[in-house]
Amino acid sequence: MAVLQQELTLGEAADQLARALPGHRVEILQGRLTVTPPPDGSHGLSLTKFCRALERAGIADSGAEWIQGVGLWLPTLPADFAIPDLSVVDDDFRDAYVTKNYYAPNVFRLVVEITSSNWSDDLGPKVECYAQAGIPAYLIVDRKHDEILLYTEPADGKYPDPQRFKRGQDVAVPESIGVRVELSVDTLLDG
Repeated sequence: MAVLQQELTLGEAADQLARALPGHRVEILQGRLTVTPPPDGSHGLSLTKFCRALERAGIADSGAEWIQGVGLWLPTLPADFAIPDLSVVDDDFRDAYVTKNYYAPNVFRLVVEITSSNWSDDLGPKVECYAQAGIPAYLIVDRKHDEILLYTEPADGKYPDPQRFKRGQDVAVPESIGVRVELSVDTLLDG
């Protein structure tokens, strides 16, 4: 008996994986399907503390909002998209809806990634994809290398070298996001 097999597009494969692996983050970066396991407690706590700082700084009155787990449509390849851990977006970001849970990059002011088991995606392909998308600021809480990286002001699809912050220092998020926020590197790394 012959079995007919249908080839899936990358987008269809991503949809199937997302349904099969609840709690995992499925993304397509530079034409490559990636799957990230659910975050650990320290990862989640780092995000919580970052969001509290945004609230204390008055993000709600700034024309921006913070949001976790919203899709970012990437211009790198037709099926590419990312789901940053945290994003600061224009408060009318829903007007930039592209498809599914993905929004156009022009409404993103900052994306934040906290590294986990697939840390190399955050430090490699995502740096390139976010720069090509014109994301003004990309903050990486690099738990693998025990530092914070802040990429800003992409030009011609590339970020200049990042600012690096070590334990004992504070990192200030660019005021271009709409508020002034400064956080301890230790707090971000440890949660």
